[in-house]
Amino acid sequence: MQDFIQWTLETIRSERYMSWMEEKRVEWTPLLASRLKFLLDSKAFIVICDDEREWFENYLLRNINRTKSERPFLPFFSLRSLYPAFDSVDTNEQKQLLKDMLSLAFPNGYIFFYIGKSIDKRANLAKTDENSYMWLFDEQAQNSFTLSSSDENLDIKLLNLYKLFDKSIDAVLFAKVML
Repeated sequence: MQDFIQWTLETIRSERYMSWMEEKRVEWTPLLASRLKFLLDSKAFIVICDDEREWFENYLLRNINRTKSERPFLPFFSLRSLYPAFDSVDTNEQKQLLKDMLSLAFPNGYIFFYIGKSIDKRANLAKTDENSYMWLFDEQAQNSFTLSSSDENLDIKLLNLYKLFDKSIDAVLFAKVML
């Protein structure tokens, strides 16, 4: 069984378009490892994206449980699908009611997986939860991997990150790495 940090480095180096990620792996790997433990504990991942990344939310959810995969289906859900009126949630009381609903729906627990700009109001829900996992643009925060929204290659980098995320899940589920 290989060390997760070393496995991540080798995986990044084996991918043709991921050289940009090699120096960011130090930020990426410990955060991802801690969040993959939640997945192993049967916690659901509630995916939230800003409006500009709605395409990525759809891509992630369509591909994370593709039928050609040899792994079991994983608990990834869109908050837009679970609660279509989410954009009207403004007050702390409404946010708490939403979290209560999610606690009832996911008795094993859940974490927010946010991808998008840090200034988007959707980010606030994830930022206030200590277990969230975020790919955050233009701000460094606890539990986040930081990207720049002005990067002309941002969409390509998101797809690369998804690929690395997906391969990491496989490596953990099939005991190829130690967390």
